[in-house]
Amino acid sequence: MTDISTTWIVQSGTGDWSIADGQLASGDDLATAVLISLFTDRRATDDQVPPDGSGDRRGWWGDLDQGVPIGSRLWLLDREKLTDEVAADAKVYIAEALQWLLDDRVASLLDVTTGISGRNQLEAVVRITRQDGTASTLKYGWAWSPT
Repeated sequence: MTDISTTWIVQSGTGDWSIADGQLASGDDLATAVLISLFTDRRATDDQVPPDGSGDRRGWWGDLDQGVPIGSRLWLLDREKLTDEVAADAKVYIAEALQWLLDDRVASLLDVTTGISGRNQLEAVVRITRQDGTASTLKYGWAWSPT
């Protein structure tokens, strides 16, 4: 059984279910799982300050009392100036969000690279090698608002 396909909509910065022939599309389960893992807000730790200065540490309520939360902390970078340090932090947050792929043996290898393209583009490349040796490369880019 396959999952409902989720597509990233660049203009709105949101994901949505895909439609094919008037029905919910199914398909690339790995790409959908990675989208959910990266773009669902993981709760900030007690020592992490939310970018808006509030006490809202976000996170999904379904993670309460769970050993492994879903999502990433990429949202903590929202108001940061795009620097090499921010790109390095994004790499850490992405690897943390996708660690479950290794823990659950969905993947045998996970490689994440991040970098700055141009003056205001953060790019991430995620290469996932499955247990059977097949590999998928997923690319993501964020247009960064200069602060």
